[in-house]
Amino acid sequence: MENLKLVEKFVVYPEKPTKCRRIFLSNIDLGLVIYQESVSFFDPPRISFLEACQKLYRALERLFVPYDFFAGRLVSSLEDSQRLEIDCNGAGVVVAAARTETRLSQLGELMVPKPEFKQFVGFLHEENEEQMNIKDMPLLFVQLTQLGCGALAFASRYNHCVLDGVAVHEFVANMASLTRGEELVIAPNPDRTLFKARNPPIITHPHHEYSKPTNKNSFCTINLVSPYDQTHLIYLSPSCIADIKKVATRDGKLRGCTTFQAVAARIWKARSAAVEMGDEKVSTMFFPVDCRKRVVPPAPVGFAGNALIPGFSRASVKELKEEEDHVIVQKVKEGLERLDDEYVRSSIDWLEVNKGLPWREDSFSLVSWWRLGVEEDEYIWGKTICTTPVALKPGLVYLLPGPKEEGGLHICLELPDDQIQEFRRLMMEG
Repeated sequence: MENLKLVEKFVVYPEKPTKCRRIFLSNIDLGLVIYQESVSFFDPPRISFLEACQKLYRALERLFVPYDFFAGRLVSSLEDSQRLEIDCNGAGVVVAAARTETRLSQLGELMVPKPEFKQFVGFLHEENEEQMNIKDMPLLFVQLTQLGCGALAFASRYNHCVLDGVAVHEFVANMASLTRGEELVIAPNPDRTLFKARNPPIITHPHHEYSKPTNKNSFCTINLVSPYDQTHLIYLSPSCIADIKKVATRDGKLRGCTTFQAVAARIWKARSAAVEMGDEKVSTMFFPVDCRKRVVPPAPVGFAGNALIPGFSRASVKELKEEEDHVIVQKVKEGLERLDDEYVRSSIDWLEVNKGLPWREDSFSLVSWWRLGVEEDEYIWGKTICTTPVALKPGLVYLLPGPKEEGGLHICLELPDDQIQEFRRLMMEG
């Protein structure tokens, strides 16, 4: 990052005083007190870098009036000191502007997280952050960087307990609209009481998606990063996806399946075999499911919180290797269909009683950014080329959009070279 130069860095506050209030955090939120980093790329804009920065700063000042909770800080709950909530105190968000000599063409495939991406969040980490209390940290950091060719990189680092992927997309759409001098696309509603545990808790299902923590005082999960040289991108063309779906339905035992169900089943099977898990092992695949419309009553339009519950599928590795594709796809479908209102309520209540964390043993999570629509956002400085994680965390597999002109999707995952070759072979197997 020796080519990276800071232009300016400061705190942006809401443009006018906001109401003093506290935002309740649900058990779903509290399992996600961890920072996420992503970066979006843009072609060289028609406006100057200075003008782009000024438009961004002004948009953020306006944005943090309706999103006052994003400009707040985590605090202990007044009712329960072991819980966190958000104090909408207007403490602000850290914004940085930077320049780098790196050119867009030097970055190669933009969908693949790589060491060079770290410069785009280079000024978004506080000194001695490891020693800082999570309550003292801003909930959002953003950095706009001008590359040597004039292209732009816009990176964010935010605390996941504030928003899930759906709400982040709405936040970004609002931010982009404000940079263009327009109004909010959708008004945020951060009230999470819809996802509050029942009193007393009523656990009606086994919850294999969670495990009990070893340290009950820890609010935060460990923020590890996978080795960059083991991060790979595999493209599935529309015809390849059609073939995968055809194999799953060819014997007539499965009436139909979505692209996600067919691709997820194939990834689950291929990854479990490629990493050489023992046949007797039980492999678990998680996939976040948006439960906004699955709960009763449904979450309001503009719900700004976390409503993604981990759906899951479980099977022995032997079963994954030997069963026909339609059986595995059916397990994925069951994992999705399982999440009705009662299951979601039971899940929240289980977390209330056990203060658990996502299950990790012999598992991985399949995260779909493929249809979030983030690549459709248009700022004053241009339309997004693509958005991708800055780094890949162990145990995560991302579904990312394919090329705009070709369609399809990308699979982004970390595996050693020998295992990725086997994974690729199994993915393409007819």
